Amino acid sequence: MRSRWWAAPVIAAAVIGLAACGSSSPSTSGGTAASGSQVKTASTSVGTIMVNSAGHAIYWFAIDTSTKSNCSGSCATLWPPVTGPVAAAAGASLPGTFGTITRADGTTQATYMGHPLYTYAGDSSAGVVTGNGKNLSGGFWWAMTPSGSKPSGGAAPKPSTGGGYGY
Repeated sequence: MRSRWWAAPVIAAAVIGLAACGSSSPSTSGGTAASGSQVKTASTSVGTIMVNSAGHAIYWFAIDTSTKSNCSGSCATLWPPVTGPVAAAAGASLPGTFGTITRADGTTQATYMGHPLYTYAGDSSAGVVTGNGKNLSGGFWWAMTPSGSKPSGGAAPKPSTGGGYGY
């Protein structure tokens, strides 16, 4: 019988290689993904909403679907898409599911509870939520809550007038 001295190192290398090649897909739960941006919650003038790591409000667009963003071109300049994947920061209470969609331009956009996510260029600093309730680019924009519903706090939305950007 021949000696198989080479078999143990080869098998060990194969096991290590397979372990290192584990799934690299983003987390689709409230847990922290190995890569990508992280979001958290913050108490604001419109209630508890999701914010990015810089503290800027995250929004959803009422006319989007769970598989398609309806904001491109100048709309996407005013409402920059949150590129994915994203996950909840440690300690954030976000019960919903994160995911991604592929935009028409081929980029990956983060979603939460089936809503493609955006920030608003009109929010001047962390904690500012001026985009909530705006009627721009063909539909209403809402700050993203942990439950995925419209925020319950703050003033009722006022319709925008004219074709401007609502500043």
